[in-house]
Amino acid sequence: MKILYAIQATGNGHISRAREIIPHLQQFGALDLFVSGDNAQMTLPYPIKYQSKGFSIYYDKTGGLDYLKTFKNTKLKRLMNEVREFPIKDYDLIINDFEFISAYAARLKSKEIIGFGHQVAFHSLDTPRPKQKSYFGEMILKHYAPCQYGLGLHFDEFDSFIKKPIIRQEIRNLDAKNLGHHTIYLGHYEDSEVIKHLKRVKDAEFHLFSKTIKKPERYKNIKIFPINNELYLRSLAGCEGLITGAGFEAPAEAIFLGKKVMVIPIKGQYEQLCNAKAMKAIGVTVVKKISEKFSLRLSDWLQHAKPLQINYPNNTGQMIEDIFANKNLARIAPAENIFFKLGLKLW
Repeated sequence: MKILYAIQATGNGHISRAREIIPHLQQFGALDLFVSGDNAQMTLPYPIKYQSKGFSIYYDKTGGLDYLKTFKNTKLKRLMNEVREFPIKDYDLIINDFEFISAYAARLKSKEIIGFGHQVAFHSLDTPRPKQKSYFGEMILKHYAPCQYGLGLHFDEFDSFIKKPIIRQEIRNLDAKNLGHHTIYLGHYEDSEVIKHLKRVKDAEFHLFSKTIKKPERYKNIKIFPINNELYLRSLAGCEGLITGAGFEAPAEAIFLGKKVMVIPIKGQYEQLCNAKAMKAIGVTVVKKISEKFSLRLSDWLQHAKPLQINYPNNTGQMIEDIFANKNLARIAPAENIFFKLGLKLW
């Protein structure tokens, strides 16, 4: 059996999850990998057959989506040509983790695909949403990478086809301790914006992971590290708490390790607002943005927040078996799709 696993790489979460899933997929046939996007700092220790810039997301310095830069760096005609030329018919099974090109190549060539990952969970109306829904946000979640079948992941099993998070073995193997520092991974903010608030909290030690530096530095009570998997795991294992965006994988890993967690959603990113709603319900501290009063909110969290611990089961192998057995998957009805219409016009 020829299998294609297509992975979105506009952040590290999808890549992190893929590292755990790939060895299981390899047991079922000849596996090819397609990675789309260039915003991930984490890499895959496996050969990648296809790679594309895809859609890459950019942020401004204050934690919001930079729509102008994202639009400028997105070459729609190139994307549509990649969709048309992708050899999707070569594969017996296509598993898609929110990847645009393979999803639309499959739609164009009438091939069925299986969506697998966090975004699939939003095909259920029971998955938490913020009080104010976003039409555009819902459209992205449901139509960016259309699929016919799906297996979703979320912080809880909100529906029959939604499973709890995949915790990679590297995290499960960590010797978690509390060495007193707090780990910070806020890739959507510039370092300077975060540091100016951290340095005001002088009685705490912080490990800040940066997209821009090449080697570790120290500034007052802040150790600054380049984004590196080994360094991050070491810091996470020994931290008292994690401060990060309202993504999925990083908060889930910290919760599994029994750390207290604060999340700051990316401004304008609807999926993260949905995640924040789900996390708040289980005791995660949610801060809307880093503002002038952030250091006061941070001090309060340092003193009063309680650690969380949820023992997410190690059932990745069972999930992959379910995919190949077409078991516990959602049947996702096709819908009118603006992205597909746009593509037809460009062709």
